[in-house]
Amino acid sequence: MNIKKLASLLFQRSVIVALLIILQAALLIGVLALSSAGYAYIYWSCLALSVLAVLVIVSRQTDPGYKIAWIIPILLFPAFGWLVYLLCGGNKLSARQRRKMQGMDRTMLEQLERDYKAETLRHLGADAVNQARYLERYARCPVYADTWTRYFPLGDDAFPVMLEELKKAEKYIFLEYFIIAPGVFWDSVVEVLKEKHAAGVDVRVIYDDVGSLNTLPMNYAKKFEQETGIPCCFFNRFKPIISIRMNNRDHRKFCIIDGHTAFTGGINLADEYINQKPRFGHWKDSAILLKGEAVWSMAVMFLTMWEYVRDVEEDYSRFRPAAMPAEADRGAGWYVQPYADNPLDEEPVGEAVYLSIINKAQRYVYIMTPYLIVSDSVNTALCNAAKSGVDVRIITPHIPDKPLVFEVTRAHYESLLEAGVQIFEYTPGFVHAKNVVADDACGVVGSINLDYRSMFLHFEDAVLLYRDPTVLDIKKDFLDTQFKSQPVTLEECLNHSWIRRLFRSILRVLAPLL
Repeated sequence: MNIKKLASLLFQRSVIVALLIILQAALLIGVLALSSAGYAYIYWSCLALSVLAVLVIVSRQTDPGYKIAWIIPILLFPAFGWLVYLLCGGNKLSARQRRKMQGMDRTMLEQLERDYKAETLRHLGADAVNQARYLERYARCPVYADTWTRYFPLGDDAFPVMLEELKKAEKYIFLEYFIIAPGVFWDSVVEVLKEKHAAGVDVRVIYDDVGSLNTLPMNYAKKFEQETGIPCCFFNRFKPIISIRMNNRDHRKFCIIDGHTAFTGGINLADEYINQKPRFGHWKDSAILLKGEAVWSMAVMFLTMWEYVRDVEEDYSRFRPAAMPAEADRGAGWYVQPYADNPLDEEPVGEAVYLSIINKAQRYVYIMTPYLIVSDSVNTALCNAAKSGVDVRIITPHIPDKPLVFEVTRAHYESLLEAGVQIFEYTPGFVHAKNVVADDACGVVGSINLDYRSMFLHFEDAVLLYRDPTVLDIKKDFLDTQFKSQPVTLEECLNHSWIRRLFRSILRVLAPLL
């Protein structure tokens, strides 16, 4: 590596931020260590604070695995464990941020309450009614009829259709993505956005600052807005400060057009998601297109986030579509329920939906996920379903994007396999799709991984389908992908060295902190 390349690497934003955080952590630990060495009363004070931190953790209403993951390092390093927890161990918001977050929830209720109609699902059974009612009550997200859907088993398939639909926009285009990266995908979208903006279409863009840390420069939003005139902003500016607030990321994926057409799923606006940039073998992702009434719910989700990041108030009435596209009529007879999960309201909506589907499945549950870092509740539900005779299958990647996280995923295999869960690894490359399908009756496509970050720390979104024919398309994609995947056996897990198994056991305990 020559000097120019080395300098370029060292001065990347992500490298500088990482070095600053490491320096900050080293200074904190050093100061506490020196203080403890010289003054016994400081050490005992720190020990008392660590015990207090453990008591606070135990009293919190959160996942038991998350509690254990914090308690162990605090007790192992009592001199500074309490301080690390103070900085990183809770969803601490300023009074102003709390008011803004509560405002998002109120707005969702105000704008969507009149659309609530869970009772209309009675002919589908009590399970469907209860699930829809839960999302209406705790996620503020209604269930809709008259919405047509189309499933895309690859980002490559969704990409041209997305461009086609963007070109049809007449009133507005809302984009909200975890990752944006210059390349074929994003550059193609930008060309359409510029054209539409010039024609008077209201175009808005939100991206996550951490998600795009390695793909966009620090002031990209400002430069993009200056160069194109298109309003653009980032969510939660990443700062080199040890703080839990940096963990709350906007992981949602929205492309919303005129309030009646929308895309969501696993794909971000970067070339690897459409296999234009090879990374980790073949990139297996998915997306779903909605046309009809349900898209209004997604438009409200975007606008509440827009109000939060831009600190503005919107007149929602001017965004509600007056008419629906012709395809919406083809959605009559089945139901679609887009929903969002806010990590700061202490209601784990994403996990609750997955648990409900797993617990109520009678014949099968098929899951596709890039990360299998599940809570005790989800692990127990999967095991119990398999032990009860339900056909439970999970597809994960064979080529990982993050080696350490991949080890954590594999650390969860053994207990699931022992219970009868079938696990497959996608041999050609990396699975990034987040899909669940059960009993030919319901399915989920969205941004929610089966890991702690998606369940408890990120802003997420997904679409729940009831008796929609698209459910069968999700099932077909799973089975097609399974044929390209290799089964994982219990013998393979048991045959690893005791050192590796011990390492994986440690990783599994600490998984919520990774």
